Amino acid sequence: MTMNATGRPTTPQISDAHAMTTMSGSRGLLQDVGLIFEIGSPEKTGVDLPALSGRADRLGGVTRKTQTGLPGLSEPEAVRHYVRLSQRNYAIDLGLFPLGSCTMKHNPRLNEKIARLPGFADIHPLQPQRTVQGALALIDELATWLKTLTGMPAVAMSPKAGAHGELCGMLAIRAALQARGQGEIRKRVLVPESAHGTNPATAVQCGFVVDEIKANARGRVDMDDLRAKLESSDDIAGIMLTNPNTCGLFETDIKEIADLIHNAGGYFYCDGANFNAIVGRVRPGDLGVDAMHINLHKTFSTPHGGGGPGSGPTVLSDALAPYAPVPFVIKNDDGFRLVESVAKDGAQSFGRMVAFHGQMGMFTRALAYMLSHGTDGLKQVAEDAVLNANYIQARLKHVMTPAFDGYCMHEALFSDAFTAEGIETMDIAKALIDEGYHPMTMYFPLVVHGAMLIEPTETESKQELDRFCASLESIARRAGQGDESLKTAPHLAPMKRLDETQAARKPILKWSPPAPQAVAAE
Repeated sequence: MTMNATGRPTTPQISDAHAMTTMSGSRGLLQDVGLIFEIGSPEKTGVDLPALSGRADRLGGVTRKTQTGLPGLSEPEAVRHYVRLSQRNYAIDLGLFPLGSCTMKHNPRLNEKIARLPGFADIHPLQPQRTVQGALALIDELATWLKTLTGMPAVAMSPKAGAHGELCGMLAIRAALQARGQGEIRKRVLVPESAHGTNPATAVQCGFVVDEIKANARGRVDMDDLRAKLESSDDIAGIMLTNPNTCGLFETDIKEIADLIHNAGGYFYCDGANFNAIVGRVRPGDLGVDAMHINLHKTFSTPHGGGGPGSGPTVLSDALAPYAPVPFVIKNDDGFRLVESVAKDGAQSFGRMVAFHGQMGMFTRALAYMLSHGTDGLKQVAEDAVLNANYIQARLKHVMTPAFDGYCMHEALFSDAFTAEGIETMDIAKALIDEGYHPMTMYFPLVVHGAMLIEPTETESKQELDRFCASLESIARRAGQGDESLKTAPHLAPMKRLDETQAARKPILKWSPPAPQAVAAE
């Protein structure tokens, strides 16, 4: 089996002297699982269909003359294969997901039920607008909630994800600068060194030049560095700043930052990735923000990741609202309609970002979440998220090293300063797998050495937080004592520690059948 030779092993490999191997490859109730190519065969099928007869070939002579080579399974084998694979996956339905800056929160089943209602789940983007008035009304109501919660006058609903929302905001800023006749002059965008990597990437994609701002000892923007970059400068296009920032801290100088940028003739783009920490408590519009994307999967509980469609609506200030992308929803005496061209109502729009308007499944889920919580409930979401993160920081600071002094916002950030020589952040992450948890975000943000970023979200109970903290506390003590067994963790997981460098540089992405073994003559 060639995939076992390089990269990632596909069968359990036990390196712990205390772990018992088994003949089956299974461990207790955790069944062994191979690749589907290993357990299936082209000759097998889960269903028998009669051969077709009396039908003319409509493929013009290009019908397949050889077998596809795809593995066949019986129905029980197919079901067992995917159930066993699911047991290898960590999910929010299994336990606390501590990934920082990702907000892997619980997705309420009510949201899923609403998203599957006929009229939402089965509509088509090419239907006549008069047949989808309810869907357009839902988009308009969700937009109203987003504008109200952010204190912003306009919102673009079409962006498909956070980075796409960033692109929307920066394209609106570019369009506004061009309308002022300064598009070729103002090319510099300031970005804090702790920012998400998508921020500088988006700025460059829009034709701007990125100028990094240093962080101070408190984990916030270094105001002296910011002022120095703004002095005697007429090329500032704006700033891209996350608040609360990636260190899990609120930028306490946020209003002054906005004023400085505006006085310099630029615009303030706020990365709304961490809006879940302040929703219902702080309105970004009151802070001087000109554009901010909102991750519906983070603040408003729509599914996160998995390769499916996302949603990153972008709220805009009065200065940027005229440049919002098409399409957008407007209401008149005849009902709702989409403005889909840059003529008339969309005359100043920077153009179209997507073929169709937004993502209906995410819109229905987000609005269901808002309506079920209400304004007071959303405020409590932020309060509980911050409370849970500070509880984790307080529980662990006696054995781990908080990256910064004082309270945090929605995520607790630790450095590796508490570890003994030879023990690395990665070792702690791997040991956490043995405890039954997905590791927290490791080595990010880059401004903290050996960073460990933990975000518990508001959906976790004190009981679950205590259980997680007890596990991490035990690992931290071992790390502080230089426990060498951490270097070979995980020991109890189906797979041992991988050679991640080799797996990344030389991945084996194609299965090849084993070479037939010669049979010796008698």
